[in-house]
Amino acid sequence: MELDELERRLIPFVRAKYGDESATVAEVHKMPGHAGFAYGFSALSRGASESWFLRIPPPGVQWKGTADVSRQVCVLNALDGADVPHCSVKWSGGEGAELAWFERPYFVVPKLSGDVLRLGPNEWGSKLSGAALRSAAEQAMRALAGIHRIPWREKCAYLGAPIPFADDVERWDRFLPKVAEPGRFALQERVRTRLLATIPEGAPVGVFHGDFQVANLFFSFDARLLAVIDWELTGVGATLNDVGWLATFNTQRAWDQSRGGGLVPNSAFPNGDELVAIYQAAWGEKLPDLAWFRALAAYKFAIISGFNLALHRRGKRHDPLWETTALSIAPLLAHAAELLG
Repeated sequence: MELDELERRLIPFVRAKYGDESATVAEVHKMPGHAGFAYGFSALSRGASESWFLRIPPPGVQWKGTADVSRQVCVLNALDGADVPHCSVKWSGGEGAELAWFERPYFVVPKLSGDVLRLGPNEWGSKLSGAALRSAAEQAMRALAGIHRIPWREKCAYLGAPIPFADDVERWDRFLPKVAEPGRFALQERVRTRLLATIPEGAPVGVFHGDFQVANLFFSFDARLLAVIDWELTGVGATLNDVGWLATFNTQRAWDQSRGGGLVPNSAFPNGDELVAIYQAAWGEKLPDLAWFRALAAYKFAIISGFNLALHRRGKRHDPLWETTALSIAPLLAHAAELLG
């Protein structure tokens, strides 16, 4: 949606929601990192200005899966009252007359002041002290444990039935014929076979975030966690997938070190083993088979890297960062194999 059209739609929307026929809209802009389908704007009413964040699905797609913003609304509403920093939904609509505002489902949350935790060279997060980074990690893992404690049967029925653990392995099969650099996948079949042969029993099931990593943790610049953001991949299933995902992104030996780019972890941030220990303390009881979930995360991201590299090289989705990230495909699979024994 072009910004001028969005502004035209926002004016009557804001006037209706504020109950103020003289309310105006300003500073309408696209938000970074969301393919143009998340927007910021300010609403001015009765002498006061408030800043908001609007999420809508892309045009021309079915409103399901990652394009079903009502899934995100469901989880954000379920977090209200929980000890998990998040953005509470102010307005939302997914059916009936509410679709008329933007011709698709939507939700609006307050726009925060701060940034996601950026740990790259010369980024603001990399300049924090070791103590501040440790505190940031502890806040994140406490928040993650809180997410996993949501009473999903009562509050998140909209998300559907839990995803079977085996599906978390097998659903990546369809991408394998499409990956670039297939020679980097020598260990893929071995890892897949081992994952399916050692599926955990008794691991917790609940609401998962789906992409829990520092780029989806929004902090103040003094390292106070303000919100866990970007819930497109949320669902119900094995909650330890989130723990394995974050741990993998912060385990040095899982990543190629030769060129320094891509997603090599920041060594000042707590490493994967430390993050697992922090989470387990926040959860409050011993957790089974964490190595399996860490291996699954490494396996998944290896395939994601090969697939996205193929999209880049075919001109489907220009993103040269995958050229560097793909160097970690073999190390990721080797790390998974090591974890699985």
